[in-house]
Amino acid sequence: MAHRLRLLVIVPFILWALVACSQAPPASPPSPTAAATDLSGIKEYLLGQTRALTAAAAEIQAASDRYYALAQETNFDYSALWTNRRQEAIAAIESARAAWMKASPIYEKMEGIVAGTPDLSQFDVDIDAGAAGNEDPNNAVSFDLTLPDGRTLPKPGNLFGVTEGTLWGTEPAFASGVTADWNGDGIIEFGETLPDASVLKASVDMLTQMANDLHVAAEAWTPTESDAFTALVVMVPTMSEYFASWRDSRFVSGDASTQRDFNVISRLTDIQDILGGLEVVYAQVRPRVESIDPTQAEQIATDLRNLKAFVADVSAQEQNGRRFTPEEADTLGAEAQNRATAITGQISQVAGILGVKIAE
Repeated sequence: MAHRLRLLVIVPFILWALVACSQAPPASPPSPTAAATDLSGIKEYLLGQTRALTAAAAEIQAASDRYYALAQETNFDYSALWTNRRQEAIAAIESARAAWMKASPIYEKMEGIVAGTPDLSQFDVDIDAGAAGNEDPNNAVSFDLTLPDGRTLPKPGNLFGVTEGTLWGTEPAFASGVTADWNGDGIIEFGETLPDASVLKASVDMLTQMANDLHVAAEAWTPTESDAFTALVVMVPTMSEYFASWRDSRFVSGDASTQRDFNVISRLTDIQDILGGLEVVYAQVRPRVESIDPTQAEQIATDLRNLKAFVADVSAQEQNGRRFTPEEADTLGAEAQNRATAITGQISQVAGILGVKIAE
């Protein structure tokens, strides 16, 4: 979700922290070493992920280009493609899917930093969180997608969502219109689709470009304490949002799901990756928290670790075959959100005492 929308969630925590700080003893002036806090680990971690993402995106692009070339050879006659080049087309799609399954978790590992940092947050909207313009104009992506055949898809939604919807057929508008029964059993199952090659190529090309642009931006970025605390305060209290997406996906709702995104990798896995990235951020500012209250510094670290473990436990149950109901998903989401709320309150309070500004 866009940085500006996530701020709507964190405002109560900031207000709470300001009140708490007003009741606390005056904080000591910042120490001479405060400005020299070493946050290089955050940038190093981010650059490791952006490098991996650019490589994975290039793999998706190579496979998608193979599929596009096959479609082009048949003059985009998808019936002919399915009849004459079926196995080659399936192989190219499966290669693109495998690379996509590699790329998506790489992005999730850095989403906490990207989405929570004002200078980088537009990348999160465009790559992973933004809506289509006709669905949510206030959280729409910034781009239109121009296809090789001259068509334009105005603000089609985030790029991982568009590519997922095209590769797995969760967005019918991005399919070729040809019935593709991959295993020939007479039943069209989830994932049995023949994508529109032009939509796939344009969206994957844009994803590859965005991945490279994000890497360049990350190289130019120097994290500040404000960036680090803002990322934590913005991104930790997003549990209800992610659990709602999980509830509405095929992992919980099954065939009744009408959600385009997040149907091939469980949102529970994404949450763990996001929290892992936020733990990296907190580890870098923890010395500053310890300078205020070592006990609270340890408590925040423990609570973050326990929140991640809570999600991991639910994820393990899912991977072992348990299908949760939408009602259970809501209950679990409320529990995760309560834990996140408590953590965010502590972090906001410490930021206030330290005089670190939470960016808007």
